[in-house]
Amino acid sequence: MELPAAPLGVLRSRTSEKWRGFPPDVIPMFVAEADFPLAEPIADALHAAIERGDTGYVASRTELPRAFAAFAERRWGWSLETAHVQTTADVSMGIVEMLRRIEVGSGVVMTPPVYPPFYLLAEEAEVPVVDVPLTTDGSLDLPGIEGAFRGGARALLLCNPHNPLGHPHAVASLAALADLADSFGATVISDEIHAPLTHSDAVFTPWLAVSDASRRTGFALHSASKAWNVAGLKCAMMIADDPERSGFLRSLPDEVAWRTGQFGVIASIAAYDHGEEWLDRALLTIERNRRTLATRLGAELPVVRVHEPRAGYLSWVDFGAIGWTRDPADVILERARVALRTGSDFGPGGAGHVRVNLACDPALLDEALDRIVSVVQADLPGSTS
Repeated sequence: MELPAAPLGVLRSRTSEKWRGFPPDVIPMFVAEADFPLAEPIADALHAAIERGDTGYVASRTELPRAFAAFAERRWGWSLETAHVQTTADVSMGIVEMLRRIEVGSGVVMTPPVYPPFYLLAEEAEVPVVDVPLTTDGSLDLPGIEGAFRGGARALLLCNPHNPLGHPHAVASLAALADLADSFGATVISDEIHAPLTHSDAVFTPWLAVSDASRRTGFALHSASKAWNVAGLKCAMMIADDPERSGFLRSLPDEVAWRTGQFGVIASIAAYDHGEEWLDRALLTIERNRRTLATRLGAELPVVRVHEPRAGYLSWVDFGAIGWTRDPADVILERARVALRTGSDFGPGGAGHVRVNLACDPALLDEALDRIVSVVQADLPGSTS
């Protein structure tokens, strides 16, 4: 059974950026935040914490590593028996702390179009960026990455599953990347925040489950924040499964872990222990919306190209063939009153694209598509509008 979105009146009473960033006549589909009600096990755990006044500092030892390890074993067959798991406030903070301390050589490789804050995190860590765009089918450009490593780059920031394409990288591609990183002494930092949202017709492979080489070369970052919509509670995990890499995590300043939110830990444990039924229902709604987006735009706007996600709830849509001289996201916001994330933010190759959030009520998606189709059709050759 699909998971229904919260009523629109409830959503508009939320105080998060998604529902406060634009006027009420705008349908907000720009930020990676879901419209679903909070999972009951998470709500119950947070209410219980408030009732007992459990609002202090996060403990140095929690049940989160156990809960996540059990979830990872059930969901992906990934054993964390020998892994070291350490928390921090969010995935972005973990990336910055790693980039500040690992050897990056001439820079960190990015694979655009990619999650825009990656560039800001590299800037914050004062690390140069080497762009190696994805191939046309969304795969890693392994020869290009090898060239970047030969040129002196010694780190790669991997987005797996990839945002904005919603693409879980193939195990063969990841294994080849691990061998490349191993041969050049490079580090791979794998952001796997969308992994629990892998669709029923796809397979997610954790970086640290790929091979001995992947464990030697890298780190993984996970969080319940996207899958269960608890980003505001601030909790993520940095994971290593190699003695040297685990030692690196243990050497990080104590404050990296102390920044973890107490409620984030409590919510995450509840999510991994008791939130899978809710997650599976949410995925049914997301996959339905994915099909609606692809079917409707394919039939009504064949000039627009939809990259259907196989993980996450974000879809990458190419409006470049329409011929607008302005950014598609700006045109759609102004004329259709639908807020989308502009593709230009995602690095080279992003211009002319938008990112669409599908974690919403199917009826709301249909309304947004009605508005967008009307605007685009009015600008197509032969239109009588």
